Amino acid sequence: MKYEKYKLLISLSFMENPIKYYSTNLKAEQVSFRQALLKGIAPDKGLYMPEYIPQISAEEIASYSNMEYHEIAYHVAHKFLWSEIGDEELKALVKDAYQFEVPLEKVHNNQYVMRLDHGPTASFKDFAARMMGRLMQYYLKLENRKLLILTATSGDTGSAIANAFYGLDNIKVLILFPEKEVTNRQRKQMTTLGKNIQIIALDGKFDHCQALVKQAFADSDLDHLNLSSANSINIGRLIPQIVYYFYSFAKLRAGKPDDKVIFSVPSGNFGDMMGGMLAMKMGLPIEKFVISTNENDEFPVLLETGEYHKIEPSKNCISSAMNVGHPSNLSRLLALYDGVMDEQGNITKAPDMELMRKEVYAASVTDVETRDTIRHAWESHNLLLEPHGAVGWFGLQKYLTQNKGKHTDDTLCISLETAHPAKFPEEINQLLNFDPNLPPSLQGLEGKKEIFDSMPHDYKAFKKYLMTNFASFA
Repeated sequence: MKYEKYKLLISLSFMENPIKYYSTNLKAEQVSFRQALLKGIAPDKGLYMPEYIPQISAEEIASYSNMEYHEIAYHVAHKFLWSEIGDEELKALVKDAYQFEVPLEKVHNNQYVMRLDHGPTASFKDFAARMMGRLMQYYLKLENRKLLILTATSGDTGSAIANAFYGLDNIKVLILFPEKEVTNRQRKQMTTLGKNIQIIALDGKFDHCQALVKQAFADSDLDHLNLSSANSINIGRLIPQIVYYFYSFAKLRAGKPDDKVIFSVPSGNFGDMMGGMLAMKMGLPIEKFVISTNENDEFPVLLETGEYHKIEPSKNCISSAMNVGHPSNLSRLLALYDGVMDEQGNITKAPDMELMRKEVYAASVTDVETRDTIRHAWESHNLLLEPHGAVGWFGLQKYLTQNKGKHTDDTLCISLETAHPAKFPEEINQLLNFDPNLPPSLQGLEGKKEIFDSMPHDYKAFKKYLMTNFASFA
């Protein structure tokens, strides 16, 4: 099939045509959402993307202003899933998934921080993991089958996935994390659960964890294990992450026809970012999308120069969940701009860089700048940020400073806070001389027993572990 047939199309009559999902490597057959969700990654090692992007009108977005979060989640998800799940079932799933607050904290002028840290594991990953887990369980029950979920985490993904899938009879979860690059509390949120959750501490970086997971998916010797992924490489993680962009804009918009918003998103593996980019392509009036990275600056360099170079090994920064030297979801971003990147980071078709630069701004933030931002935000605005949220806030301020003539104090700006500050007590205490209050999800962790395995960065050892520990589950 020629590449043109894979382009993301704007469909005005999408309700007549169920959305199919293609691989970013363009060598696999298109599949349904259910197939993409349960498969995780395409057979050609690409990531699944919708063949066209459904649209949401300005009038419908305005109607969201009076809705609760789960109601908006239903309307957004329905655009993709209308042919895959019944209306009442979808409404029940989103209502069950989203039973926590999504605070929108005003800082100054018309600048806000959206706190995505009030879920059961105090991380934005809860939004995707809880909905994804419920969708997987729904489809697995229909098919009477089991899955082994493989997930690599650089911090918060692991705990969110572990919590969302904990106790499910037909799903087992194996999570790999870089043993030296997560905080004690992030680790204990994963390693103290047990039951159907197993954890491996890998002697390596997040990129090594992610590479082992991808290699296992491509290994035909493991087909009998029914592997799937809960990382942001799974399209089931991205669709739920579209919702909070529509939610925040709908709640904060001034109500004028020309309302627009600037979002700043701290970005590591680019899953959160892709939710926002899809929201923009669906019709959300985003004036500029700020992608804020830490010192792993492979994307800011790409945006500036048009050249992509992975960072191997990735740099270890205090915003640990963003220590990614080759973001998996970058291939999806390039697909939005008519480009093609394979899983190794090779660009075989250049994206429309001119359009990307028009819509996207990228900032790389050092650890020094991150710490200075945490101090300044607290001292100047009584705004408590953790390292990842600080990267997002710094990126927003840098963009506004460099573009003073383009925006007024009334311009709506929303920066995402992606984890609770209490997950980083050592850093906060060192900078601000106090410990953040613990949310309920982090209370009592210190006294719980941890159970996890350790392993070197070696695929043969990992493959043997899988075949030894999970053969009877398949």
